[in-house]
Amino acid sequence: MLILAADTSLPLLSVALLDDGALLGALALEGKGSRNEKLLPAIDWLLTESGIDRRAIELFAVTRGPGSFTGVRIGLATMQGLALALGRPVCAMSTHEAIASGEAGHVWITDDAGRGELYVSEFDEGVELSAPHLVGAPPAGRLLHIPAVIGEVNVAARCARRALDLERRGLGERYRDVTPIYVRLAEAEVKLQQKTNA
Repeated sequence: MLILAADTSLPLLSVALLDDGALLGALALEGKGSRNEKLLPAIDWLLTESGIDRRAIELFAVTRGPGSFTGVRIGLATMQGLALALGRPVCAMSTHEAIASGEAGHVWITDDAGRGELYVSEFDEGVELSAPHLVGAPPAGRLLHIPAVIGEVNVAARCARRALDLERRGLGERYRDVTPIYVRLAEAEVKLQQKTNA
Protein backbone atom coordinates (compact mmCIF):
# COMPACT_ATOMS: atom_id res chain seq x y z
CA MET A 1 0.00 0.00 0.00
CA LEU A 2 1.39 3.36 -1.07
CA ILE A 3 0.81 6.00 1.64
CA LEU A 4 1.47 9.73 1.60
CA ALA A 5 1.54 11.27 5.08
CA ALA A 6 1.86 14.80 6.39
CA ASP A 7 2.16 16.58 9.71
CA THR A 8 1.68 20.35 9.80
CA SER A 9 0.76 20.67 13.47
CA LEU A 10 4.31 21.07 14.78
CA PRO A 11 7.16 23.60 14.29
CA LEU A 12 8.76 21.20 11.77
CA LEU A 13 6.44 20.46 8.85
CA SER A 14 7.00 16.90 7.61
CA VAL A 15 5.87 14.72 4.73
CA ALA A 16 6.64 11.07 4.03
CA LEU A 17 5.99 8.43 1.39
CA LEU A 18 5.69 4.79 2.46
CA ASP A 19 5.26 1.75 0.22
CA ASP A 20 4.25 -1.43 2.07
CA GLY A 21 6.36 -0.48 5.06
CA ALA A 22 9.38 0.69 3.06
CA LEU A 23 10.12 4.40 3.45
CA LEU A 24 10.56 5.81 -0.08
CA GLY A 25 11.29 9.33 1.11
CA ALA A 26 10.69 11.83 3.87
CA LEU A 27 11.15 15.55 4.21
CA ALA A 28 11.07 17.94 7.18
CA LEU A 29 11.31 21.70 6.99
CA GLU A 30 10.74 24.72 9.18
CA GLY A 31 7.01 25.15 9.64
CA LYS A 32 7.03 28.82 10.60
CA GLY A 33 5.50 31.27 8.21
CA SER A 34 2.94 29.94 5.78
CA ARG A 35 2.60 26.18 5.96
CA ASN A 36 0.03 26.62 3.21
CA GLU A 37 2.79 27.72 0.83
CA LYS A 38 5.15 24.91 1.88
CA LEU A 39 3.02 21.76 2.10
CA LEU A 40 2.04 21.20 -1.54
CA PRO A 41 5.53 22.03 -2.91
CA ALA A 42 7.01 19.63 -0.32
CA ILE A 43 4.60 16.90 -1.43
CA ASP A 44 5.33 17.56 -5.11
CA TRP A 45 9.09 17.47 -4.49
CA LEU A 46 8.81 14.19 -2.57
CA LEU A 47 6.69 12.54 -5.27
CA THR A 48 8.98 13.77 -8.06
CA GLU A 49 12.16 12.62 -6.27
CA SER A 50 10.55 9.21 -5.62
CA GLY A 51 9.28 8.90 -9.20
CA ILE A 52 5.71 8.42 -7.98
CA ASP A 53 2.61 9.71 -9.74
CA ARG A 54 0.09 11.27 -7.32
CA ARG A 55 -2.64 8.99 -8.72
CA ALA A 56 -0.74 5.93 -7.45
CA ILE A 57 -1.26 6.94 -3.80
CA GLU A 58 -3.67 4.54 -2.10
CA LEU A 59 -4.02 6.20 1.31
CA PHE A 60 -3.48 9.70 2.70
CA ALA A 61 -2.41 9.88 6.36
CA VAL A 62 -2.43 13.09 8.38
CA THR A 63 -2.18 14.33 11.96
CA ARG A 64 -5.11 16.15 13.61
CA GLY A 65 -3.29 17.95 16.44
CA PRO A 66 -2.96 19.21 19.05
CA GLY A 67 -0.51 21.81 17.82
CA SER A 68 -0.63 24.93 15.71
CA PHE A 69 -4.32 25.71 15.11
CA THR A 70 -3.67 27.05 11.61
CA GLY A 71 -1.18 24.28 10.84
CA VAL A 72 -3.64 21.54 11.81
CA ARG A 73 -6.33 23.02 9.57
CA ILE A 74 -3.96 23.36 6.61
CA GLY A 75 -2.75 19.77 6.86
CA LEU A 76 -6.23 18.31 7.20
CA ALA A 77 -7.73 20.44 4.40
CA THR A 78 -4.86 19.72 2.00
CA MET A 79 -4.74 15.97 2.56
CA GLN A 80 -8.52 15.66 2.53
CA GLY A 81 -8.65 17.64 -0.72
CA LEU A 82 -6.05 15.41 -2.38
CA ALA A 83 -7.83 12.28 -1.16
CA LEU A 84 -11.23 13.47 -2.40
CA ALA A 85 -9.81 14.42 -5.80
CA LEU A 86 -8.39 10.92 -6.21
CA GLY A 87 -11.20 9.01 -4.49
CA ARG A 88 -8.87 7.65 -1.81
CA PRO A 89 -9.39 7.29 1.96
CA VAL A 90 -7.80 9.41 4.68
CA CYS A 91 -6.36 8.02 7.89
CA ALA A 92 -6.28 10.86 10.45
CA MET A 93 -4.86 10.54 13.97
CA SER A 94 -3.70 12.70 16.83
CA THR A 95 -0.18 14.07 16.47
CA HIS A 96 0.62 12.32 19.76
CA GLU A 97 -0.54 8.95 18.41
CA ALA A 98 1.68 9.32 15.37
CA ILE A 99 4.70 10.01 17.60
CA ALA A 100 3.87 7.27 20.12
CA SER A 101 3.47 4.62 17.42
CA GLY A 102 7.23 4.26 17.15
CA GLU A 103 7.76 3.82 20.89
CA ALA A 104 7.84 0.61 22.93
CA GLY A 105 6.45 0.37 26.45
CA HIS A 106 4.59 2.97 28.48
CA VAL A 107 5.13 6.59 27.53
CA TRP A 108 3.65 10.03 28.07
CA ILE A 109 3.72 12.41 25.09
CA THR A 110 3.99 16.04 26.22
CA ASP A 111 4.10 19.41 24.51
CA ASP A 112 4.00 23.01 25.63
CA ALA A 113 0.45 24.35 25.42
CA GLY A 114 1.32 27.87 26.60
CA ARG A 115 -0.18 29.60 29.63
CA GLY A 116 1.96 27.38 31.90
CA GLU A 117 0.21 24.20 30.72
CA LEU A 118 1.14 21.05 28.81
CA TYR A 119 -0.69 18.95 26.25
CA VAL A 120 -0.34 15.38 27.53
CA SER A 121 -1.46 11.93 26.37
CA GLU A 122 -0.62 8.44 27.59
CA PHE A 123 0.29 5.37 25.53
CA ASP A 124 1.32 1.78 26.10
CA GLU A 125 2.97 -0.04 23.18
CA GLY A 126 1.55 2.65 20.88
CA VAL A 127 -2.02 2.15 22.14
CA GLU A 128 -3.69 5.30 23.46
CA LEU A 129 -4.67 5.09 27.13
CA SER A 130 -5.63 8.76 27.48
CA ALA A 131 -6.33 11.25 24.70
CA PRO A 132 -4.52 14.60 24.54
CA HIS A 133 -5.57 16.84 27.44
CA LEU A 134 -4.23 19.79 29.44
CA VAL A 135 -2.25 19.48 32.67
CA GLY A 136 -0.38 21.97 34.83
CA ALA A 137 2.63 19.75 35.55
CA PRO A 138 4.28 16.83 33.76
CA PRO A 139 3.15 13.35 34.89
CA ALA A 140 5.49 10.83 36.47
CA GLY A 141 6.96 8.25 34.12
CA ARG A 142 8.75 8.14 30.79
CA LEU A 143 8.16 11.43 29.02
CA LEU A 144 8.62 12.24 25.36
CA HIS A 145 8.61 16.01 25.01
CA ILE A 146 7.68 16.86 21.42
CA PRO A 147 10.23 19.70 20.87
CA ALA A 148 13.03 17.20 21.59
CA VAL A 149 11.42 14.40 19.55
CA ILE A 150 10.90 16.30 16.30
CA GLY A 151 14.63 16.86 15.94
CA GLU A 152 15.15 13.10 15.89
CA VAL A 153 12.12 11.58 14.14
CA ASN A 154 10.03 12.41 11.09
CA VAL A 155 6.49 12.66 12.47
CA ALA A 156 4.90 12.16 9.03
CA ALA A 157 6.86 8.90 8.59
CA ARG A 158 5.56 7.67 11.96
CA CYS A 159 2.05 8.74 10.93
CA ALA A 160 2.39 6.71 7.71
CA ARG A 161 3.63 3.61 9.56
CA ARG A 162 0.77 3.87 12.08
CA ALA A 163 -1.75 4.28 9.25
CA LEU A 164 -0.39 1.19 7.49
CA ASP A 165 -0.67 -0.85 10.69
CA LEU A 166 -4.24 0.34 11.27
CA GLU A 167 -5.30 -0.47 7.71
CA ARG A 168 -3.71 -3.93 7.84
CA ARG A 169 -5.57 -4.67 11.07
CA GLY A 170 -8.88 -3.51 9.58
CA LEU A 171 -9.11 -0.48 11.88
CA GLY A 172 -8.79 2.21 9.22
CA GLU A 173 -12.50 3.09 9.21
CA ARG A 174 -12.17 4.29 12.82
CA TYR A 175 -9.65 6.89 11.63
CA ARG A 176 -11.61 8.63 8.86
CA ASP A 177 -12.64 11.56 11.09
CA VAL A 178 -10.75 14.69 10.00
CA THR A 179 -11.98 16.94 12.81
CA PRO A 180 -9.05 18.90 14.31
CA ILE A 181 -7.96 18.03 17.85
CA TYR A 182 -7.40 21.42 19.46
CA VAL A 183 -7.86 20.47 23.16
CA ARG A 184 -8.31 24.16 23.99
CA LEU A 185 -10.06 26.96 22.17
CA ALA A 186 -8.04 29.40 20.07
CA GLU A 187 -7.40 32.78 21.73
CA ALA A 188 -9.87 34.46 19.37
CA GLU A 189 -12.60 31.93 20.27
CA VAL A 190 -11.96 32.46 24.00
CA LYS A 191 -12.38 36.23 23.56
CA LEU A 192 -15.56 35.71 21.51
CA GLN A 193 -17.03 33.48 24.24
CA GLN A 194 -16.13 36.04 26.89
CA LYS A 195 -17.91 38.77 24.87
CA THR A 196 -20.96 36.53 24.38
CA ASN A 197 -21.16 35.67 28.09
CA ALA A 198 -20.61 39.25 29.26
